[in-house]
Amino acid sequence: MFTIYRIQSSIFHLLVRSLVLTCLVEIASSGFTSTFIRSQCPSTDIPLDSVEFAIPKGYNAPQQVHITQGDYDGRAVLVSWVTMVEPGSSEVLYGTLKDNYDLSAQGTFTNYTFYNYSSGYIHHCLLSGLEYNRKYYYKIGKGSSVREFWFITPPEVDIDAPYTFGIIGDLGQTYNSLSTLEHYMKSGGQTVLFVGDLSYADQYQYNDGSRWDSWGRLVERSTAYQPWIWSAGNHEIEYRPDLGEVFPFKAFLHRYATPHVASKSSSPLWYAVRRASAHIIVLSSYSPFVKYTPQWLWLLEELKQVDREKTPWLIVLMHAPLYNSNEAHYMEGESMRAAFEGWFVRLKVDVVFAGHVHAYERSYRISNINYNITSGTRYPLPDKSAPVYITVGDGGNQEGLASRFLDPQPEYSAFREASYGHSILELKNRTHAFYHWIRNDDGKSVPAEHVVFRNQYWASNGRRRRLRKNNLSHLMSQTASY
Repeated sequence: MFTIYRIQSSIFHLLVRSLVLTCLVEIASSGFTSTFIRSQCPSTDIPLDSVEFAIPKGYNAPQQVHITQGDYDGRAVLVSWVTMVEPGSSEVLYGTLKDNYDLSAQGTFTNYTFYNYSSGYIHHCLLSGLEYNRKYYYKIGKGSSVREFWFITPPEVDIDAPYTFGIIGDLGQTYNSLSTLEHYMKSGGQTVLFVGDLSYADQYQYNDGSRWDSWGRLVERSTAYQPWIWSAGNHEIEYRPDLGEVFPFKAFLHRYATPHVASKSSSPLWYAVRRASAHIIVLSSYSPFVKYTPQWLWLLEELKQVDREKTPWLIVLMHAPLYNSNEAHYMEGESMRAAFEGWFVRLKVDVVFAGHVHAYERSYRISNINYNITSGTRYPLPDKSAPVYITVGDGGNQEGLASRFLDPQPEYSAFREASYGHSILELKNRTHAFYHWIRNDDGKSVPAEHVVFRNQYWASNGRRRRLRKNNLSHLMSQTASY
């Protein structure tokens, strides 16, 4: 047994070394702009009467089922669904054996109106006290309208717990969106990190709420079976004072619950979770974030909770990218970069995922923390302590691709391509992760980029770097004011 283990270990380390060498060769070269030209499928939404949006059979049957993590450490799941005719039951029956639902939880329901649209009854139910790394079956609804699903809880939070995340952004509900979703479902991903812009219902007259319903039914094939970690984008704002709608994020906040209370956040729009070996921080690009605002103060405290001895991988999600070399939304994330980039570098964030730009782009490890209005370098510089910034706003929505990249390609940009697709991040252990971007090539899934990430805390300079909690306040106090 020991011999077999040594052989497996040797093979794994050989693979890691090979991929690291590939990665290092790429970093030593200049950035690359893909020449792939997509024979683009029409970026139009799927018709509402299509089978992809089919309403479940049965009177008042639960629909638009989706789950997300329900606590800080992965032992709870928030189950959400909609009943269209009447409230029905908010109870969830669940258990670890199929057809043996020996546990139950009682939820609540809500609804909302938006101009002339009235939503169905939106149910949220928390299943808590779950065992790690177990398959749970659950059912919702009553009588002939009962529907049954399942999910698998993550492994216990641990420094070497392997886990696979999918990353999707700006999805929408076109046939391109459907292809991206179906490709992801075959990838082996266990949880989706979603970087904003869900339904694009705001593209319709009066922000047609029925397009929120159709989107919920479209993605249910994945969201009912594994958690999606939600973040909000600009298409979730839906601020329409001309229609008498002056409360932003109204539909999103009613429909997509997040475990913000577990991380002591005052808003569902920014929060954090720990899952397997990752500490995931979700930020809101469209909520106040400058110094002393609630989001700024929350992030300051949350970063003090990061323990790389337990969760070595530190991942940040947001919608508007801090670095982007596309003419679309160029430098829209600059204010947030000025507010938070110094923290990201000092805390050695591994990767920052964003959406918004409808193309794919990956940066080198760079920072611009030395620049201010009167001194310092004007342009980003290589920085081994900085995150990799990845834009994945390429899910497939009706607005189409952003194909106008800046020319020449900036030195901070490593790879970019105007195609639809999704990403996969495989956390292997405390030191290495495999990252893939998969192109949605006119309905075909095509692996287009592979990179090995070395963990910023454990793999830097071939040894672990310790950041003691009692030094974090000192680090924060050194952050420049803008």
